[in-house]
Amino acid sequence: MTESKTAKSPFDNEFLQMALDRCIKCSTCKYSYKEFQKSCPSGENFLFESFWASGRIRTARGLLLGDLDWTDDLKDVIFACPTCGACMDACQAPHADYIVDIIESLRELAVEHIGPAENQEKLVERTLDPELWNPYGEKHSNNEELKKEYNLPDKAEWVYFIGCTSNYRQTSLRDATLRFLKKVGLDFTLIDERCCTSPMIRTGQTKNSKEFMQYNVEQINKAGASKVITSCAGCYRTLKKDFEKFRVEYDFQVFHTAELVKNLLDEGKIKFNSEYNKTITYHDPCHLGRHMGIYEIPREVYKSIPGIKLVEMQRNRNHSWCCGAGGGVKIGYPDWAVDIANERIEEAKETGAEILTSTCPFCKTNLSDANEKYNGGFEIFDLIEILDKLEIKLIKN
Repeated sequence: MTESKTAKSPFDNEFLQMALDRCIKCSTCKYSYKEFQKSCPSGENFLFESFWASGRIRTARGLLLGDLDWTDDLKDVIFACPTCGACMDACQAPHADYIVDIIESLRELAVEHIGPAENQEKLVERTLDPELWNPYGEKHSNNEELKKEYNLPDKAEWVYFIGCTSNYRQTSLRDATLRFLKKVGLDFTLIDERCCTSPMIRTGQTKNSKEFMQYNVEQINKAGASKVITSCAGCYRTLKKDFEKFRVEYDFQVFHTAELVKNLLDEGKIKFNSEYNKTITYHDPCHLGRHMGIYEIPREVYKSIPGIKLVEMQRNRNHSWCCGAGGGVKIGYPDWAVDIANERIEEAKETGAEILTSTCPFCKTNLSDANEKYNGGFEIFDLIEILDKLEIKLIKN
């Protein structure tokens, strides 16, 4: 796991060790494997070896061996990357699945020596504020008002982990999720949650991550839940993968909303009784797709909606172009983040779709920002917001 804070030496970090002798700079990471399409927002923007995965691994090697000195000139090299994982998908070497781990471990060391990228320290400052507990600087909500509004119990089989972006920015997505879960009769509740710590981890500011993870686990256990559902791809990735990396144990199962909907359809428990006569194109969130391998489940849900026409962008599934928001890029390099998203908007235009949809509130945020800034002309919805527009029939077995 990522342990630069507690390891005797950076060489004790298993991911950083991989930077020493695994990469031969074959350049496979620079383009989609076998497709040879642009895949790395960082490399394509800066057009210098240091900004592709192979260059970052070589930078890590140089710093570990003392061939490079820690200077502020390294900040962009280390932090100007949305950690989308396109390089992981393209790389054919044994360390492929750990490239993002290498980069995040390098960021932990950078935070210790030169600090994070510009403005990224605010993510932690806000999250540690007991009046906030979130990276957006919004007054903390313990979700009690939402529990009253939706008549939710204190204990239930499921906990809906809303996540900071849905709770403080994309509230329409949050509310659509709540209505859907009520509509399908799920036994669920909400907790007094704090940030899942994804922003901390992605920017190398991990000192307090484990404490926050343990708090959220305690709250979920207090609710008596055996299952957790989230509509945020970033929270999903953190709960399922990063909690394990940080050795935070829990006994509950974790689901993304798309997985729940697919299960309900497969089990014959729900049926869509109205049509959605729109042409849509789907953007794969990096944290749900390349990071967690979920590509077909959302597509199967979309295709089960009567009247809908799903058309694919040229780069889709594991070859998808990143929305540009992740890895701390949205706060550290905000203008560039929107430019990355605009490339996706332009690609979506080629499909002829009228709706651009995804399964992540952070993707929705950045794609919407680009859509507005560059007059993209799309309506942008999350999958759950589309389902919220449908008449849903419950089927009792």
